[in-house]
Amino acid sequence: MTKSSKPTSWIQVLKDLIDAYFKSANKKSRTWHQHVVPYEGGWAVRREGNKRVTSKHRKQSTAINKAKTIAKRRNADVIIHRASGGIRERINYD
Repeated sequence: MTKSSKPTSWIQVLKDLIDAYFKSANKKSRTWHQHVVPYEGGWAVRREGNKRVTSKHRKQSTAINKAKTIAKRRNADVIIHRASGGIRERINYD
């Protein structure tokens, strides 16, 4: 680690801390929206933004019920996809 040629004042350190706080406060948190998607010959529930699935199901209706349970608890949306991948329906629980 190299030493800077100019010492940092406590006021500059305080300004840097305040800037860092406000930058981190402005970041959008992840949502709890649940997607019902086709998965390995069946259906899966996946949280928005996740790579892994929350649960796997043989029938779409079972996956929808699971997604609704999670979304109601988290005041989120359920996004139901078709077998082709397009969005069929969106249910809001806000």
